[in-house]
Amino acid sequence: TTTSMIGSILGKTGYDPTVVIGGKLASYGSNAKLGRGDFLVAEADESDGSFLKLSPTIVSINNIDLEHIGFYKNLDDIKNAFINFANKVPFYGAVAVNLDDKNTADIIPYIEKKVIKFAIENKNADIVAHSLELINGRYKFKVNDFGEIHLSIPGKHNVYNALASISIATELNIPFCVIKETLENFKNANRRFDIKREKPFVVIDDYAHHPSEIKATISSAKEMFPNKKLITVFQPHRYSRVKALFKEFANSFNNADVVLITEIYPAGEKPIEGITGENLAKEIEKYSKKPVYFAKYLSDTESIIKDLVDKNSVVLIMGAGNITQLAESLSKN
Repeated sequence: TTTSMIGSILGKTGYDPTVVIGGKLASYGSNAKLGRGDFLVAEADESDGSFLKLSPTIVSINNIDLEHIGFYKNLDDIKNAFINFANKVPFYGAVAVNLDDKNTADIIPYIEKKVIKFAIENKNADIVAHSLELINGRYKFKVNDFGEIHLSIPGKHNVYNALASISIATELNIPFCVIKETLENFKNANRRFDIKREKPFVVIDDYAHHPSEIKATISSAKEMFPNKKLITVFQPHRYSRVKALFKEFANSFNNADVVLITEIYPAGEKPIEGITGENLAKEIEKYSKKPVYFAKYLSDTESIIKDLVDKNSVVLIMGAGNITQLAESLSKN
């Protein structure tokens, strides 16, 4: 989302950037756009350490989580990778960091280049969102004394994404009026809180597959549809991730009204004994105290949902595997 926002702001300014994103962006009709300008905006991938092959001039680090356990040893190993990434920036570049995220704030003392700090809670940051107001599920907020923005997309996490893009845009001396206009008319990438249908019930498709992403997405759905029943469907992704973050996943669904868990999408991994979608569903039920269902096969999910859904329901579908097929099917049938 941040990559898409920055690319859109630069495009609005006339820089005509080349943009490479992990998801398909609605305004481009693709996950990439070849521009004629001097800027390339890329979504860097830390999952396998390949982002250390890049030579960035400006970097944004929004958050650092315990993730990609198959490649990294532990959280400190991940932090060190981000420190190395940030310090690849040249002396005339800059690193934008989220001061409200503890793991990201921890690495700031080790960054040897110019740091631009952004935040909502920490008022000592350089770029601060304040006076937040939730209107129809979307946040309106003020940025420093620059002015006010009413985001076009839901979720408090998207306020942080906006702050990251604002930090970089102001570093490039882009006028706030251009930033404001772009963010207020921004259309997100596919599978980023992608509303597939609204009647007779709501269907949302989202790429969230890490506990922190799941919590943020559920929170966004609750804020946007506060009076509706939230049915959350989640396809866990990779046995190694579920094993490393089992308790975190179990505590991620407390704000949902109903939870449906599918079998784990392996993504090329071999099964790990005891790590199954069914066991995760049992653990979620223990913590959430909500109705939790398990579907061994993706083909079973639709019939379970049809028994649960009514006109006052929101079906939130999350995962990084082939669960998006369910969203497509529910949007048409």
